[in-house]
Amino acid sequence: MSQSVPAGGQLTLNSDLGESLGLHSFGNDLDLMGIIDVANVACGFHAGDPDTMAATVEAAAARGVRIGAHPGLPDLVGFGRREMKLAADEVENLLLYQVGALAGFLRKAGLELNHLKPHGSLYGMLARDAELMGAAARVAALYGVPFYGLAGTEHERVCAEAGVTFVGELYVDLNYGSRGELLIKRRPEPTDPQAAAERVRRVLAEGVVEAVDGTLLNISFESVCVHSDAPNAVDVAAAVREALSANGPAAVSNAS
Repeated sequence: MSQSVPAGGQLTLNSDLGESLGLHSFGNDLDLMGIIDVANVACGFHAGDPDTMAATVEAAAARGVRIGAHPGLPDLVGFGRREMKLAADEVENLLLYQVGALAGFLRKAGLELNHLKPHGSLYGMLARDAELMGAAARVAALYGVPFYGLAGTEHERVCAEAGVTFVGELYVDLNYGSRGELLIKRRPEPTDPQAAAERVRRVLAEGVVEAVDGTLLNISFESVCVHSDAPNAVDVAAAVREALSANGPAAVSNAS
């Protein structure tokens, strides 16, 4: 894998939003929407609910933030971060159900679905299993939208085979293993904003990200993800935005 700026010359900043539930507020959604370009909106299985989804779509639309679906495993207690054994048809139905819910709110707002990006353990399962990823690719193809994922994994390979546009992501608030896999923790921890910005600066300058064991990874990406659930997520996103802006016009997107 090698780092590259997309053909359009635009790197975007995305975040997972809409993960509140009922009366329980979660994340830093409204503050992040002033910084990011793209929102991945939870669809009710790992987090979120109809009222939260409606409010998130409305707020993102008001700020010109593009909206994609962020479906997860049906595990509210584990926040979608515990793996499940699923067949491909089960994955396809889980995704269809959740993406369809968000699509309804987008249609009401006069908006189009921007992309599909699975959440948590489902994201990792699809990265490793071509059959499961094939199910996700069929849903993305049905809606005619890109799939956000990890370059060099089944995410990218299956999308290429299925003719689905693939958007590679760089993560700044999760560590990478020696093979380029994401190391996802059940509970979020604060990320040093300057360390996040330095990861972006280094990968743009040198094309590498350092894994936890010191391995230098070549990460191909078109969008940088900052999670919304860490206490200092807004500071992290602002530092990353500044690093992208400092790299020049080729790395700056149309943030609202």
